[in-house]
Amino acid sequence: MENSFLHNLEAEQALLGALLLDNSVIDNIPDTFCAFHFAAPIHEKIYESICKIRNSGSVADPITLSAILSQEKIFNEAGGKQYLIDLLDSVVSLSNVSEYAKIIHELYLRRKLIEIGDKTISNAKNVNAEENADTVIETTEKELYDLSNGVTAKGRMLSFSDALAESIEAAAAAFKRDKKIVGVTTGFKLMDKWLGGLHNSDLLVIAGRPSMGKTAFATNIAFNAAKAKLYNPEEGAGVVFFSLEMSSEQLATRILASESGISSDSIRRGEIQKDSFEKFLAISQELENIELYVDDTPNITINQIRNRARKLKRQKNIGLIVIDYLQLIESGGSKRGSENRVQEISEITRSLKGIAKELNVPVVALSQLSRAVEQRDDKRPQLADLRESGSIEQDADVVMFVFREEYYKARKEPPEGTNEHDKWQQEMEQVYNRAEIIIAKQRHGPIGTVKLFFDGRLTKFGNLMEN
Repeated sequence: MENSFLHNLEAEQALLGALLLDNSVIDNIPDTFCAFHFAAPIHEKIYESICKIRNSGSVADPITLSAILSQEKIFNEAGGKQYLIDLLDSVVSLSNVSEYAKIIHELYLRRKLIEIGDKTISNAKNVNAEENADTVIETTEKELYDLSNGVTAKGRMLSFSDALAESIEAAAAAFKRDKKIVGVTTGFKLMDKWLGGLHNSDLLVIAGRPSMGKTAFATNIAFNAAKAKLYNPEEGAGVVFFSLEMSSEQLATRILASESGISSDSIRRGEIQKDSFEKFLAISQELENIELYVDDTPNITINQIRNRARKLKRQKNIGLIVIDYLQLIESGGSKRGSENRVQEISEITRSLKGIAKELNVPVVALSQLSRAVEQRDDKRPQLADLRESGSIEQDADVVMFVFREEYYKARKEPPEGTNEHDKWQQEMEQVYNRAEIIIAKQRHGPIGTVKLFFDGRLTKFGNLMEN
């Protein structure tokens, strides 16, 4: 057998023999253990059949197994029923099955590493192939990530009872929390109430016209989630923020301004009083332990986002990905012209949804809106306003719009001293420092509008007192 030093047939036989002697010891085997971890194909078949018989409520023994496997060529070549009896004779101890499983799994991982390495070498040498070096690297990174997380080409198959158990577990976790959220907190009480937090495997799109504050809103969510992890790990999460428009320094300055109460403009200009500067330093020291990672690579491709997110998931166990913004992501393919940009955006949104499912974390992506909003009297966005929408609405589990009526009313100030100006002032007071988060789509929940406080000087959203 090729790479025979990476097979331990005795451990495989001892594990199967123990299962045949007492089916119940399968409960001592880690639930991550799979039939394909066996090196010998006949052992994989036998293990699959034992699991099938046991799940049906019957007892797996040489007689019941033979009835299932008798038509299999590989089974008959191994010796048929007699081979199963021999497996029973190989039993050393029932208490060691978990150790046998660890040995088998360890050797499986090493075989897969060699397989991935050989494939990478082969692809790297094939210079005439359509795949370039970056593609080879991305493929290898994905295979290594999948291997490290127990994902294989066979995928993840759950019975409905297993899926139901996961659902009940999530509901129980939500019930135990006072705030009744099961996902990552946004830091906004009413938002968490409407969404139940940001849920794993969900793609959430935050859209808005320029100057509405969508970057500020996403930054606040990212920071709130990372900060919450310091004090309540169950609600918070480590966050990676892909900032395609702003530099990491600009993003950090915004967060410092928001937390210190000193405007980012004053920070940049150095217009800070001594006591304010001391407060500024104290806040910055407090934030050093926040698990918020910023990637400000310009023109980043969707594959680069996927691979870097995988790496952080593996190394730091991040629980939230934020991307600002969707239209700046490169598809990674050849330039196909603006007429195909809708198709590219569709591919990107499908990939973002795929990343959310693969890493089992919520992905928040910002998106632009078309200028059609500006042509209407009511500037509140609608789903049809999503720019280059393609599959954005289809792929997203949640679509939210950031809307500030104050922005539009401030630009319609009538002449002072007129009745219209007095009326305008009254209307401005009602919308001053107010923002609306319009939940236009929620696959698993209600739609509606959440009202938040917004301080444009500090680019900070907050809960309103009436919430």
